[in-house]
Amino acid sequence: MTKEIAVRETPAFRRGVAMPFFARIFGLACLVILTGGLPRAASAQEAATGASRGSLSQGIAAVVNDEVISSYDLNQRIKLVFASSGIPDTQENRDRIRPQVLRNLVDERLKEQEAKRLKIDVSEDDINGAFERIASRSNMTVDQIGKFLKDNGVEKSTLTQQLRTDIAWNKLVGQQFGALVSVSDGEVQEVLQRLRDESDSPSYDVGEILLTFDNPSQEAEVRGGAEKLIEQIRKGAPFQAVARQFSQSASAASGGDIGWVRASQLPAPVADVVKDMPSGTVSDPIRTRNGYYIIQLRAMRRGSGADPLNDQYVLMRVLLPLTPDAAPRFVAQRAREAEAFRSSVDSCEAAQKKINAYVGGTADKPRTVLAGQLEPRMRKAISGLETGDVSEPIRSNVGVEMLVVCGYKPDEGGLPTAEQIDNNLYEQQLSMMARRHLRDLRRDAVVVMR
Repeated sequence: MTKEIAVRETPAFRRGVAMPFFARIFGLACLVILTGGLPRAASAQEAATGASRGSLSQGIAAVVNDEVISSYDLNQRIKLVFASSGIPDTQENRDRIRPQVLRNLVDERLKEQEAKRLKIDVSEDDINGAFERIASRSNMTVDQIGKFLKDNGVEKSTLTQQLRTDIAWNKLVGQQFGALVSVSDGEVQEVLQRLRDESDSPSYDVGEILLTFDNPSQEAEVRGGAEKLIEQIRKGAPFQAVARQFSQSASAASGGDIGWVRASQLPAPVADVVKDMPSGTVSDPIRTRNGYYIIQLRAMRRGSGADPLNDQYVLMRVLLPLTPDAAPRFVAQRAREAEAFRSSVDSCEAAQKKINAYVGGTADKPRTVLAGQLEPRMRKAISGLETGDVSEPIRSNVGVEMLVVCGYKPDEGGLPTAEQIDNNLYEQQLSMMARRHLRDLRRDAVVVMR
């Protein structure tokens, strides 16, 4: 059996392959996972002769094993950070985030080089599928994503290369380390028993950002970067957007969200801080053995009660397109069509067929989401609906949108299942191996920062 076949593809691990490319914020939607990207790697020799775009006019930001990251590459990433994270684009902020952004670019180049060495293949179908998932989760089309990037001065090739690198790295991690991860029944039962013993203790709804360093000489820079990110978050930058851009934890794929946990499930220094944090606040940098955590405490509860934000929906988005500046008579026409559509639909199958009767009407593939992953107005629109129901029409910048409920499963609260614990432990170990491998790549690389 090959390592690839032996890899256990748990649901969250499959999300790890796909999620680092979407669920990012476009306004109230979710396209922050554009964590940037790189044009094709150019060698140092190409840069010296001007063959690398921007290397002469923009300069060289770093050289990674004889491959150049130009200032053009770095500027593209910085533009993308501002566009997708909500951090204001000022010269002061550019100067502040530049070191961390450049570190991320260096890591990505190392991942890309390692994937090439191991001949990891990423097909065009992989790339197209990633773009389609971004579009679906952003309530946009692929063309609209391209326009968003262009309007913010970011080339689409930047995102394309980022997707290619992320897909390759996740394939690499699965193939190289998946078969080496072993979770015993004893480990699962130990966690389950501990959670039973703590069933009456508080649990915390937590988000995390992890910034790591490999040696003590980097600690001051990483702590400074953490402090700058905290400052921007406290000024209004969305925590999830910043986590997707900067966090080096596996939870970055979901905007740093690790859900409801008890203190014993957190690293000791983090647990000590979380216990004393007011809900709705963000911590100062928390030092751990090899990095700094930034923690967002969204809520605290006692016991193991059900959480409405963990209610699970299978939703189909339908759209009756309208331009933002459509004349009132066209808006009124679409409103009438929306009501007619709602009154005639009692299932997702019916919705798929009936939407075609309206000019330009489209229906996305059903997708499974938790209530807490939806923007507030969408969550409010589906509140109280049952399977087969259609939400009230919602006017957006692309037209009149409705959500059809294809399935619904309320959160039952209580303890996680043994399978969920097993999957979580598996993913923790796999993520740790991936971080160690990247650390080894950094240690063996020749990196020159300019």
